[in-house]
Amino acid sequence: MTLARPPSVRFLLAHPAHFFACGCGSGLAPWAPGTFGTLFAWASFILFRPHFGDGQLLFLFAVAYLAGIWFIEVAGRALGEPDHGSIVWDEIVPFWFVLLLAPPGWLWQLAAFLLFRLFDISKPQPARWFDEKVKNGFGVMADDLVAAGYTLFVLALLRYTIGG
Repeated sequence: MTLARPPSVRFLLAHPAHFFACGCGSGLAPWAPGTFGTLFAWASFILFRPHFGDGQLLFLFAVAYLAGIWFIEVAGRALGEPDHGSIVWDEIVPFWFVLLLAPPGWLWQLAAFLLFRLFDISKPQPARWFDEKVKNGFGVMADDLVAAGYTLFVLALLRYTIGG
């Protein structure tokens, strides 16, 4: 990901893939767009969680993940960068998975948010490999899925260690 200037609202609305790849506008933040995208994921999860069962959400998130590969491919090509900073769908969908699988409660969600951002920014292997070597929608989505896996692993360790 680079720290390129965010695209315009006109770009956001020019194509449905742009709209979703840029996190429904959250990726247009002038600084820390990945954090804004993750905050958007958290807020939207809170809004739609009560209306769906776990199985329904897993299915919807899987569809959103696969569609995200295409969204990011289209938007990245239009922006001239496969992992432009304004593309945040790759933060949103994996963080939805994290929130679905995390222990209940806002403190666990806060811990999940902080851990996810840490792993997304630091890119431990194999996330770094996807980030550096796979320059397309699949690679952009995959590195954040790895960050989600690390987040869930640490949350599980914390829950086992401290209970909850």
